[in-house]
Amino acid sequence: MELKPASTPALQPFRWWEAFSRSLLHLYLRGPDGARQTWSVDVRHGGDTDGEVYAHFYRDGLHMARLKPPVLFPLPVGTIRIAVSTYGLRQADYVTHDGAVQPLVPDASSAEGLRAHLDRTRPGLSRLIGAASALVLLVSLALGVPQLLQSVTEFPPLAENIGTFASPILLPAWANTSLLLAGLAASTERALRLRYNWLLDGGLFSGGD
Repeated sequence: MELKPASTPALQPFRWWEAFSRSLLHLYLRGPDGARQTWSVDVRHGGDTDGEVYAHFYRDGLHMARLKPPVLFPLPVGTIRIAVSTYGLRQADYVTHDGAVQPLVPDASSAEGLRAHLDRTRPGLSRLIGAASALVLLVSLALGVPQLLQSVTEFPPLAENIGTFASPILLPAWANTSLLLAGLAASTERALRLRYNWLLDGGLFSGGD
């Protein structure tokens, strides 16, 4: 754990132009003296000045630690769990010592907060968008994997030893590009809801669990 000096800047407010480059979430607890504490987790998805992605932990706006996710950050009566994916957060919750799990609350100004607001105020529309995202990723997987297998098996050493796989589906370049962009949008939407599946959201190829 890297503890930061007292000169470290306090937690900065969320700005609208950081919607897809920063995640900010909060946890509200009672301290040993009964006073309310606000723990905040700030993740810059583009990385810090050294290019690495870190989770910054704050208590009542004061910087407490900087850790590289996935990370388990211990508190007196539980643990904050943070993990990231290619598209944003994949886990952000608090687990008490008795095993109860509580999701962190996204900042109202963040993209995650706006998505959560839509889920509360327009649940039907929210479910429709979520289902559409999953469908887009399933279609992308079904259409993209056979073409990828053909490209891989056309590599001469593989072709000579195991033969070439002929994909039953060959889409034009513009269609594959559209499929890729739609998949990126769908995975980003799922990340805003902290939804992650190793197959749908890229873990199959990036090594995620």
